[in-house]
Amino acid sequence: MSDIAVIKTGGKQYKVKEGDIIKVEKLPEGKKLEFADILNGKKVTASITSQEKSPKVIILKFRPKKNYKKTNGHRQTLSTIKIEKIS
Repeated sequence: MSDIAVIKTGGKQYKVKEGDIIKVEKLPEGKKLEFADILNGKKVTASITSQEKSPKVIILKFRPKKNYKKTNGHRQTLSTIKIEKIS
């Protein structure tokens, strides 16, 4: 098996290998990131490539026959990171 690591960020776990590009919840601005592998204790080095927003999610609350309708929207901010090295 090649170098595979499981990292945890934003309350979620991601299975990654070198060269992977993944989208995670927004991370603070910085060029180099370091994560610890949950399974083997390896060190995973990554870099932030971009910051962006996900597509809008519409939240609708509705009660039939009661003249009640409420809409709201949400866009999650995301960071795109590239896994550079697993050691």
